Amino acid sequence: MSDPQHNKDEPVEETFISHLVELRDRIIRAGASVIVVFVALVYWAPDIFRLLARPLMQNLPRDGKMIVTDVTGSFFVPMKVTMLVAFVIALPIVLYQIWAFVAPGLYQHEKKLVAPLVSSSYALFLCGMAFAYFVVFPTIFRVMAHYNAPLGAEMTTDIDNYLSFVLTMFLAFGVTFEVPIVVVLLARMGVVSIQKLKQIRPYVIVGAFIISAVVTPPDVFSQLILAIPLIILYEAGIVAARLVVGKDAIKSEELTVK
Repeated sequence: MSDPQHNKDEPVEETFISHLVELRDRIIRAGASVIVVFVALVYWAPDIFRLLARPLMQNLPRDGKMIVTDVTGSFFVPMKVTMLVAFVIALPIVLYQIWAFVAPGLYQHEKKLVAPLVSSSYALFLCGMAFAYFVVFPTIFRVMAHYNAPLGAEMTTDIDNYLSFVLTMFLAFGVTFEVPIVVVLLARMGVVSIQKLKQIRPYVIVGAFIISAVVTPPDVFSQLILAIPLIILYEAGIVAARLVVGKDAIKSEELTVK
């Protein structure tokens, strides 16, 4: 995005077109980075899918297998998984292209704030996905296998349904781990004070259990796996907000409340 200060004498239409051209170039570069990573990984697509399916396979009964109900599922599902992995790997480049487009229109203090927020958001999202893969999936599949055993039902699933479930959980826990960023932004922008964040803590706890009840399977243990990290991350967000906002702002907030 070109600097608005350098375009005062340019016609509005030309400036708008130049922005569209730059946006197109940025989108092409971001898409190309994802495609390049995908092409580099596509040979190992079956291995990548097996890695994704490992938490389920380790908790299936002996000789348990996943099934394919769609004729093309055995080809397209691993391709989808590989494309998603490529997107996650190339996401820093995609974020940089977005940053390079919007940065010239930001103030200096906004630039200093955006860069660490974007990088920390990416890191926290990856942490959420890792938590889902290494902690949540094995626990949920173990619990589901325990429920199926007394029924004499064979625990198996279609690979497409499994992918949908995994993506939902990755998204849920990835977004959950963004809670500290949201809290910091709200406090930094002055939308919510630190004191108010502390006051609404009971509502956040109730909301965490409601969200976990909707997202996770119906057993209590699976719900706790999401609700407890959500509450802990909210508290971490309050601590981070205190550091970002500063002691002077917090004192003024407390005086205003009093």
